[in-house]
Amino acid sequence: MLDAYRQAVEAETYCSGDCMETQARQDAVIEIGSTGIRLLVADITASGDWAVVDRAERALALGRDVFTAGVITRESLIQCLTILNRYREILAGWGIPDERVSVVGTSAIREAKNRDIFLDRVAVKTGFRVHVVDGIEENRLMYLLVEHALSTAPDWSFETNSIIMDVGGGSTEIMLLKEGRMVAAHSFRMGTVIIERQIKAMMGSEHDMRRFLHEYMRTTAENLNNELRMSEIQQLVAIGSDARLVARSIGTQVTELLAVISRDAFISFTEQVSRYSVEEIVQRFRLGYSDAESLVPGLLGYTYLLEMTAAETVLVPFLSIREGLIISRLSGADNQVNEAFYLQVIASAVNLGRKYHMDDEHSRYVTRIALKLFDSLKSELSLNRHARLLLETAAILHDVGFFIRPGDHHLHGQYIVANSDIFGLTREDIHIVANLVRYHRGENPSPAHSEYASLPRTDRTMVLKLSALLRVADALDRGHSQHIQDFDVELTRDTLFLRARGTHHITLERLALDEKAGLFEDVFGYKLVVV
Repeated sequence: MLDAYRQAVEAETYCSGDCMETQARQDAVIEIGSTGIRLLVADITASGDWAVVDRAERALALGRDVFTAGVITRESLIQCLTILNRYREILAGWGIPDERVSVVGTSAIREAKNRDIFLDRVAVKTGFRVHVVDGIEENRLMYLLVEHALSTAPDWSFETNSIIMDVGGGSTEIMLLKEGRMVAAHSFRMGTVIIERQIKAMMGSEHDMRRFLHEYMRTTAENLNNELRMSEIQQLVAIGSDARLVARSIGTQVTELLAVISRDAFISFTEQVSRYSVEEIVQRFRLGYSDAESLVPGLLGYTYLLEMTAAETVLVPFLSIREGLIISRLSGADNQVNEAFYLQVIASAVNLGRKYHMDDEHSRYVTRIALKLFDSLKSELSLNRHARLLLETAAILHDVGFFIRPGDHHLHGQYIVANSDIFGLTREDIHIVANLVRYHRGENPSPAHSEYASLPRTDRTMVLKLSALLRVADALDRGHSQHIQDFDVELTRDTLFLRARGTHHITLERLALDEKAGLFEDVFGYKLVVV
């Protein structure tokens, strides 16, 4: 049924403003995480292939600061600056300019109360501009790296029901796929460092930690069960350094990028490691002390969720968020990769809409009409492929507010979307989609509306243009009967004609357009006529 949402997608391909020509070069990624700062340098060939040529890692307990006191301490800031300046020397040795370096921060920086001060000090003292990724953006990178790893192993794929999971220091990222289609993506504020801090604060024992984790994963599984039954999950894809340690210890390596571990072997290994002291873990696995402390909580998180599924295998990619960033940068040049990724975004939006009992037929129709208008008016819009994706997402979800109450459903819909996770969209994207849902009816966008006024100027302009299209598309199905099956678009000097194909009684649609065409006419300067 999802394919019906793609009826308006033509064979023509798109390239967003992020697309780039690939030339032989080196790219670098620096990840500032909860337990350390990690550097990756990759060789990029002219054809777009890549290989890691250098790595570095330095321990830094930002997570302990943030998840205990809420702030990054002065001592940790100084240590961070020292590490980053050392990495700058490494990058200078490779001759990599700043524009080819991506510096990202994850949950620790994301949640620090003094985040802005920290980011400013890093920029001033090192020259690095840190992009703080949110949980859903981490999910996107996770998906890309898993897809890349599975592409090297023909016997393994997403075509079965899967759960992708990453237990990090400050958050746990989870994605659900049903027969290859994205069902849901979530970021939970629960990670190994948070668990460790909470248990120590309560002076709890290992038994308390196990009970806490088990209850948390049980509750999580119950919530996920509403989106895809855990009993139908056939494989778990585990991402993260803890999972890679298990794969290196007992996994069967399928390719250079992927290992497979049986369910029983993974559970057994976790139980064995959980009996070791932190000092034994440091010695046996040659880990730093902070990584050794977080190993058991991380493995138990994977194990407890694994036990609540029917998965008999655990797949572990030998890739991290850093490789995901490399893949993300390169995928801009591949339209087929982009289109496959966009399909997963739309699948996630469709499942969100169905969660709130949207009218499937009306949603599909409005989506098709909105996209036809976008494609017919590309020269007038001056918007890229990503904007089209945001319009498609908003068109699918424009009526979800009916779930709360038909009256003012555009406002209720805005709230639902703004507080939901949609795979592949950043928080900024979701704010745009939420505004589009709000303005598909009712008042026009206004600086008096805080959610609209808080958007950057370019995003406000996009909302104006896309809202105008969405209003027209919605008006053409006022009766939710899909009366006008198709139409031709004719643009004259001052009028846009929508010529309905065949013979139709379109009085209701004309009346609806009289009510909703005002924004379109104000934004584009054309009178809108349906004939």
